[in-house]
Amino acid sequence: MADKGTSTNLKPVNHADELAAKNFDLDKFLVKLQLEEPFFCKVLRKVTKIRTEAIPTAGVLVKDGDIKLWWNPKFLASLTPKQVLGLLKHECYHLVFEHTTTRRYEPHVVWNYGADLAINSLIPEDELPEGGLIPGKAFEELKAEQLEKMNEAQIKQYNVLSEKIASFPKGNAGEWYFTRLLEDEETKEALTNPAQGEGGEGSGLPGSLDDHDGWGEMTDEEREIAKGKIRQAVEEAVKECDKKGQWGTVSSETRGKIREAISREIPWEMILKQFVGMTRRSNRTTSRMRLNKKYPGIHSGHKRGYTSSIAVYIDQSGSVTNEELSLLFGELRNLAKNTEFVTYHFDTQVDESSETVWRSGKTPDAHRTRCGGTCFKAPTVHANKNKHRFDGYLILTDGYAPDPGHSRLKRGWVVTTDGAIADFMGGEVKIKMKERKAA
Repeated sequence: MADKGTSTNLKPVNHADELAAKNFDLDKFLVKLQLEEPFFCKVLRKVTKIRTEAIPTAGVLVKDGDIKLWWNPKFLASLTPKQVLGLLKHECYHLVFEHTTTRRYEPHVVWNYGADLAINSLIPEDELPEGGLIPGKAFEELKAEQLEKMNEAQIKQYNVLSEKIASFPKGNAGEWYFTRLLEDEETKEALTNPAQGEGGEGSGLPGSLDDHDGWGEMTDEEREIAKGKIRQAVEEAVKECDKKGQWGTVSSETRGKIREAISREIPWEMILKQFVGMTRRSNRTTSRMRLNKKYPGIHSGHKRGYTSSIAVYIDQSGSVTNEELSLLFGELRNLAKNTEFVTYHFDTQVDESSETVWRSGKTPDAHRTRCGGTCFKAPTVHANKNKHRFDGYLILTDGYAPDPGHSRLKRGWVVTTDGAIADFMGGEVKIKMKERKAA
């Protein structure tokens, strides 16, 4: 259900009887997936399926260099055919969005909730097993027999968590939900210190649909190998689905998220990262924990931190495709862990109402607000006026517009695949996007 040591705090899992479990055949669902959901089928081709009762539900994990799906026949046999397919999609999405290979988030039980809320945003509700965590939806109302078994503290925690999740919008990343769950002290307490029933019985809180045990326990070397294998499997699936034009029920919005998830392999990544690094500034602060080299024991020492705020101006002309927006947004999402980005849309003017601040855990989807021509002078003038706010700025464009003139702030250019690097860009940082291998 969740990580080690927390499963006893959650509601019990429904299991079918021995006969139903014995007769359950996963292969027929994999065949159905091949016919109706080619993307998920192609990802699961690279996964070793293991039938076991060692875990209560199902779960994906990379172990001993192999991507594995463990599944309990008693649990799957208790589901409807549609729910079995939904569960398989759920596990695929955990792989696609690297929930299994990311560094361990603590408290891990909260990360379990965050990851599932992100995944279940993408799957129709009628395909999810009962009790699944869904943003915007409150938990099922407690029945009389359940209320009799729960004390006042348990009921309060159940309602607090239910209300919090019901307030969440769909479509955010796992990190976003993780952060929001920790922001509220009552919600955090309910998850990390759930009230127990008489005799140490569980809290009755809903848990994860699947088993997340073992996530984040790999070495750095194992993690990188696992990421490589998963990304290769996803890239091959994307390439085949694009080639045949068959994605099943995967929406265009979700396809963009999947492309973002594998965008870290694109060749221009390091140049963008270098630009971000060049614009960082150091902040010197006092620290009682560090010795002052000149006056040890008399004055406090100092430490340095590095921060950066970069404006990103996005050309709204039609020659900048949605896929290229998704690719850049995927890279910015990676870099937003240590850098603040402020995005603006522009054509012949900067749309100041489109201003969006990106920080770790808050990265919006690619979208448009304008569709006019292109004038590079507009973002240049805007950035110069706001140089007290930013350490540098990037312009995403196809490159086809006149010279905007000198910039008083460090400027970089992200030029689209079919765009052109203009002579006036001179010695400034130029980042030429390249075709994705999986496209």
